[in-house]
Amino acid sequence: MQITHRGILILLIAAPIIALGTWAPALQWVALVYVLVVLVIFGLDWRLAEGPDRFEAAREHDIKLSLGARNPIRLSIRNRSRRPAMFWLRDEAPDAFDIEQRVFSGEVAPRRTWTETYYVRPLQRGDYQFADMHLRWQGPLGFVIRQAKLAAAAPVKVYPNLLEIRRYDLLLKQNRLQELGLRHARMFGEGTEFERLREYLPDDEFRRIDWKATARRNRPITVEYQTERSQNIVAVLDTGRMMQSPVARIAKLDYVVNAVLFLTYVATGKGDKVGLMTFADQVQTFISPRQGRGQFYRMLELLYAVKAGAVEPDYQRALSYLALKQRRRSLVIIFTDLSGGTSMESLVSHVSVLAQRSLPLVVTISDPDIHAATKQQPHDSLTVYQRAAAEQLLDERQVTLDQLRRQGVLTLDVSANQLSMAVINRYLELKGRTLL
Repeated sequence: MQITHRGILILLIAAPIIALGTWAPALQWVALVYVLVVLVIFGLDWRLAEGPDRFEAAREHDIKLSLGARNPIRLSIRNRSRRPAMFWLRDEAPDAFDIEQRVFSGEVAPRRTWTETYYVRPLQRGDYQFADMHLRWQGPLGFVIRQAKLAAAAPVKVYPNLLEIRRYDLLLKQNRLQELGLRHARMFGEGTEFERLREYLPDDEFRRIDWKATARRNRPITVEYQTERSQNIVAVLDTGRMMQSPVARIAKLDYVVNAVLFLTYVATGKGDKVGLMTFADQVQTFISPRQGRGQFYRMLELLYAVKAGAVEPDYQRALSYLALKQRRRSLVIIFTDLSGGTSMESLVSHVSVLAQRSLPLVVTISDPDIHAATKQQPHDSLTVYQRAAAEQLLDERQVTLDQLRRQGVLTLDVSANQLSMAVINRYLELKGRTLL
């Protein structure tokens, strides 16, 4: 039990009475009676506040929280009593999450339910635990505050970003994908799947004229078809030590995992086959390209458990293994970190070989801290060293990218927060140009 500020003020009234009792002893008895009366009132207020059984607490959220996204957590407090209650609630979300707000306050009417929503941003995939809620509520007289722990502990799993995929589905139905940053890229021409009707142009073939639509509109109308081909896409994930480095407190590998899952959803929705390979110094997993949403859910469960290790990636072993397992021409998207050194020479040489029968795309995440270090003003020896080291890293990175491009390898160097959209836009661009 805790006494409120009002209760403390009521008790302090007894202090001057006790002080005056030094000259008038009878006032000491008055002060004693006063204190006893106040304590009785406090006890009554405590009793009227009732116990924790008067409240029913609940926490609602998605079964699978999304990595790096703002996940809504909905809290509710039901007051079973016939008296209103002023309360303070603290929810115990996992400390590994970015939490916008932990403590809430409010007043809930008799037989009513108070609700509130706050957001958490998980920074790593894995299994976590919400703890119990802590509730404090004030007595109806306003003198005391009771507190209790409400049972609400529950496990929660953090998966790759599923909220972005739900948003994609919603905007797709509303034909508003540009709000996500996706560009319109479709293939039109000699396909067989109906796409749209449009007015006839002088260079259109006569066999493409829709005579019924022409009769209805009293002007020549052409049928336009969309070229449909099921292509193979293989996402190759480097899980070496450099992929552990964080950008805005989230590991580079986690940004890649989100991008691969989103790409899988979009590509399987367009009828393409998507596969996955993860590697570091050894090939860890390989899933052959398949179509359909079933492949998306297989990839989801696998990507949930992918971890980066403290080892250097072996590009030769990984790409040689891929060449044996995937003989059909494919779009091979290699997500890695261009950290420089001899491993980059191995990447360039073996991706160049891969380019002879597939279409490789090397994707890397730019580090904003390195770019910031190259722009800082050198005012002491430490900043001079930091700037020189950062400029050297960027130069080595650019050399590797230039070598890949000269070998006919596509590259994509993009910031972490733009990775998913940039990868999907490049995929749509390549598909639209029928380069796959």
